[in-house]
Amino acid sequence: MVEPIRKVPTRPKGFSMRPRRRRGRAVVAILAIVAVLAAAGLVTWRRIHAGPNPSNYGMREVKFELHSRLLHRSLEEVGVLPPPLPDGKRRPLLVFLHGRGGEPQGQATGAMFAALRAAGPLAPDVILANGGDHSYYHDRTDGPWGTSIVKEVIPEAVRRLDADPSRVAIGGVSMGGFGALDLARLWPKRFCAAGGHSAAMWRTGGETPEGAFDDAEDFARNDILGAVEARDVYGQMPVWIDVGTQDPFREADTAFARALRSDGGRVTLHVWPGGHNGGYWASHMTAYVAFYAGALAHCT
Repeated sequence: MVEPIRKVPTRPKGFSMRPRRRRGRAVVAILAIVAVLAAAGLVTWRRIHAGPNPSNYGMREVKFELHSRLLHRSLEEVGVLPPPLPDGKRRPLLVFLHGRGGEPQGQATGAMFAALRAAGPLAPDVILANGGDHSYYHDRTDGPWGTSIVKEVIPEAVRRLDADPSRVAIGGVSMGGFGALDLARLWPKRFCAAGGHSAAMWRTGGETPEGAFDDAEDFARNDILGAVEARDVYGQMPVWIDVGTQDPFREADTAFARALRSDGGRVTLHVWPGGHNGGYWASHMTAYVAFYAGALAHCT
């Protein structure tokens, strides 16, 4: 049904803009007086600093631009800082990777803040790293995205957040889950723990979506499921895998966990009700952060 056109009311007789002009002149005059007083030192301007945002649960966001020499571009990064520890010690660092088409800021959610608060003194500092639209966090024709995470993002996050460089864990959702597991496989001595939350995994290159890999050779170099089925690649590093019952990656993710477990790996697997979406990840964020916090607390 087409909504009928409404007539715009005409200005009533006797209506005048003069009172508004007088008020406007009065405001300008007051501001001019205040400016003169300020110049004379009789009035001082103060910036009012708002208190902590209650929705952040006491967490502080640190946004910065990373000028990547490896990728030849600048990337926006986001750090999340829990309150300082009473003893002045540095917190460990969690590198958390977003999914395809996402961005770091999209991971700075109420669920993440609440999870860090629940972890208390064991909560890590968090760097929400930028993986572009579909880098999948591995070295490829578009640039060495994986190497940049290890050699540029982590050192810069340690410096800016004043985190402990010797205790670093890595995890992520979807594309980020794949990237976290791939980087932990390639740099096992760099990480204390790794986690894939609905990690994007495929058995063959033909199953992958356009843009995930350059070609068959690129897929083979980063076939994390094939790698873990062939040999133990994580040693005794704690690894977390979770996936929803309705997630399209359920079969591949559970196969990954079973293969790792058969090799004696320290893997935690959860198959929870849900699909491949933000609501699923938000509902389990407290469990994710608790896993990383516990692993980092025992990392030497």
